[in-house]
Amino acid sequence: MYSKIIIFLAVFISLSNTYGQKPLRRAFQPANVVNNIPYGNNSKVGKYVQTKDAKIYYEVYGKGQPIVLLHGGLFGSIVEFTDFIEQLKQNFQVIAISTRGHGKSKLGTELLTLEQRANDAMTVINAVTKDSVMVLGFSDGGYSAYKLGAMYPERVKKMIVIGAGEISPGLREFKFTAKQAMEMDKPFWEQQLKLMPEPNRVEDLFTQVANCYNNVTVNKDLLSTIKCPVLVMAGDKDGGNPVERVVSAARFIPNHQISIIPNTGHECHNDNFAAAWASIVPFIKK
Repeated sequence: MYSKIIIFLAVFISLSNTYGQKPLRRAFQPANVVNNIPYGNNSKVGKYVQTKDAKIYYEVYGKGQPIVLLHGGLFGSIVEFTDFIEQLKQNFQVIAISTRGHGKSKLGTELLTLEQRANDAMTVINAVTKDSVMVLGFSDGGYSAYKLGAMYPERVKKMIVIGAGEISPGLREFKFTAKQAMEMDKPFWEQQLKLMPEPNRVEDLFTQVANCYNNVTVNKDLLSTIKCPVLVMAGDKDGGNPVERVVSAARFIPNHQISIIPNTGHECHNDNFAAAWASIVPFIKK
């Protein structure tokens, strides 16, 4: 009995030494789900790059063709891609980026824009590889992926975009506040505030994200310029980015595929990862 306890403690200590921090919690994650690796706060692999006005944090896992992960906004974090990282790192080099103002990345001094986030991503990509990359973006990360593909066609060879449809000023009002977010998932935000280099700017982050999306336009003009193959995915019960707008956005992309995951919401990849992964595998391996 004692020998089993000793073995357990040895394994626990080994894991603690390997990953440096306790596992992080995804937004709205059930308490009984455990992430064994602290994606988003892994001191063994985490690095920074300096952009024009902000320090951006990223983590790299695995070897092979590079694939860049761009998480969602506000409630988004690298840890939300845990399932994807676990699968992808077996055969690919995974480059997971914390968007400015999220996780361990600074917010910077300039106002948030999609072009800025695309440039942030490219700065990280250039720090890791000179090759062209695949990109997987969810929600805010999906919009950033669209912009990245349009701005740097020679560096993006494939994209998977989840939950990002057509958008224009007035189509949807963004006025979500930090106070509302805290009330929705206090444990997640307590965790994230400890990671943030500027936790006192969290309200500023929410304001800037709202201003960005209340004034941004993602339509045919942008989407039709994307040259690489794009798999556009959505949950059929997504209330924020209705499936009709996501499909409409996909139709403007010259080389597109569409995957609708039934009975899932905005985070369709976490609601039904098996279905999302089954749609993605043929696309990235082709």
